[in-house]
Parts: sequence; C-alpha cells; structure tokens
Amino acid sequence: MAYVLGFFAADGSMLENNRGAHYIEFHITDKKILEQMREAMGSNHKIKERKRDEKWKPIYRLQIGSKVFYEDLQKHGFTQAKSHTLKLPLVPKKYIADFVRGYFDGDGCVHFKQYKVRGRKKPKWVFQTRFTSGSKNFLQDLHNLLKDYGVARGFITKKNRGHELVFSHRDGVALYRLMYNNTPRIYLKRKYNIFRKAMKTLYGE
Repeated sequence: MAYVLGFFAADGSMLENNRGAHYIEFHITDKKILEQMREAMGSNHKIKERKRDEKWKPIYRLQIGSKVFYEDLQKHGFTQAKSHTLKLPLVPKKYIADFVRGYFDGDGCVHFKQYKVRGRKKPKWVFQTRFTSGSKNFLQDLHNLLKDYGVARGFITKKNRGHELVFSHRDGVALYRLMYNNTPRIYLKRKYNIFRKAMKTLYGE
C-alpha cells in the first residue's frame, strides 16, 4: 500500500462529484502494474482500456468509488487538483523505499546511455535519474528525505509544466539500492531493467 500511495501521489486523482460520491483514479500504460495495485487495495473494480493513435500505447484506467479511501487520502494531505499543492506525506520509515519506488514508477525516469565526447577516445556513459512534480515543495521535501538514504546530491530545476529533481551517477546507484533492496513485490520492470543494465555495465553487479 505504500507503493500504491507513492504511485497515487505521482499519477493518481481524486474526485467528489455533485451527488456526494467519492472516487479515486489511476491512469497508466502498464496494465500489469494496475492489476497489482488493484490487488493490493483489495478491489475488484474493472480496469478500462482507452485506445489512442497507433504511435501511442493504450491507457488503462482504474476508478474506485470509495469514501473510505478518499478520506484516508485526505488524512495524508491529498486534495483534488493536487499537482501544485502536493506535500510529502508522513510514511513510516520501513515503508519509505516502497513509497519512493511507487512515486518513481508514476512520475520518475532513469536514463542510461553512451555518448561520444569530443577529445575523448571512449564514449562516456551517462546515468541519470529524475523525479517530476508540479509541486516544488514536494520535491524539496523528497530531496531532504532521500539524503538520509545516501542519495546525497542532486538539484531541482524548473520545467515548462512543473519541476524536476535530478540526480546523477552516484545518487542513481544509491536510489537503486534504496528502491529495490527489499525484493519488492510491485515495480515497473522497464525502469528496473534500465537500473539493472547500469549496475551490470558500471559495476558488474
């Protein structure tokens, strides 16, 4: 559930309609992750598919009508239209890795590629990780939290649609070891595989 909370913070939404009904929603292109989160929440709600243009993957949507879930999220500081008001919730220390991994799978990216550098014979490996949010305060609090787990550097930069918390090589390694060291049950494989490629290439792990 800490993973689900992290993913919701990144890419979920909540709605109370005019009739007083309460909903929470998730949208993602990876159906398996959505199925795993649905199972974690004990839900049997239907996952709906929305097809897009051929060059884009279909989007899967899970909507859950639950006043209990809605009010639990409110207790953690979440609101409707939360993108610019998001705050880091209080998460027990033993679940921090799961929460961070959930947020990263929802609104993070990992980059590992080789680039040719002028004046150097060998290409240079670039290993970078990023968290995105419309809320600078959330990223600042997340940045401070991650320092306790060896993710010691990094910086926040402004983007057209929000802000990014950016980490380079050493911090990417520390972030990998935080997010995946507890043999997680739920994680996005395509991002994990990039981390694994980086660790194998750079460290032989």
